[in-house]
Amino acid sequence: MKRRVTLAAKIASALPPGVSRPLLRLKDYAIAARYAGTGRDCPVCGRSSRRFRPFGNPPREQARCAHCTALERHRFVWLFLQRKTDFFDERSRRMLHIAPERCFAERFRRAIGDGYLSADLTNRAAMERMDITDINYPDRTFDIIYCSHVLEHVFDDRQALRELRRVLKEDGWALLQVPDSAERTMEDPAIATPAERLAAYGHEEHFRLYGEDFAERAREEGFRVSVVKVRDLALADAEIETMGLGTATGNIYYCTKRSP
Repeated sequence: MKRRVTLAAKIASALPPGVSRPLLRLKDYAIAARYAGTGRDCPVCGRSSRRFRPFGNPPREQARCAHCTALERHRFVWLFLQRKTDFFDERSRRMLHIAPERCFAERFRRAIGDGYLSADLTNRAAMERMDITDINYPDRTFDIIYCSHVLEHVFDDRQALRELRRVLKEDGWALLQVPDSAERTMEDPAIATPAERLAAYGHEEHFRLYGEDFAERAREEGFRVSVVKVRDLALADAEIETMGLGTATGNIYYCTKRSP
């Protein structure tokens, strides 16, 4: 679950919390002021800006919210949770949030309450350290699992899928997202160095480049899978544009348990 760490995050991690947090907030205010205006709307934080910030390598235009840092895939997930699930119902549930995103962690915690758990192998902002190929929780623990753009960082992603299924309750559901831009999943164990992975998969820490056949991979590990696309939310073209849900948004893999 290793993620690329930005220079700002490296600096912040080296400073005492009482110093780093105000500095990061000041940086946030400066970015928000630079992009102040209207024309782009973020459904996650509910705020507007002149445009979304570039993000990625190479940079994608209209990608990242200047206020909450939500990317295209995060805005898509938020809309899906609002429109297609009971996520925001006020009832007792347990949620496992893998590799918590800044734009989601506190919002998910408020929605779920005491049943919310964030986990990561390396991110110190997570509530627990966790290896998703060996989850230290009993079978059928969680009602909801959210795991976005993590599995491509995991060498044995099939074992990770089996573990996620194991700790999901029988009537629970998981939202999985992966970079799925290939026609078919591409992976080769012989591609071993960061430079080779960057050339083959577009990222030095990725072990594969998924295609939409990721759904079949998840099914092979015991999930029922529905592939959700942006168009399934019945958004108007103008909404898709103003919320920045372009081709880089990807799919949501809505997974429930299939009986053995």
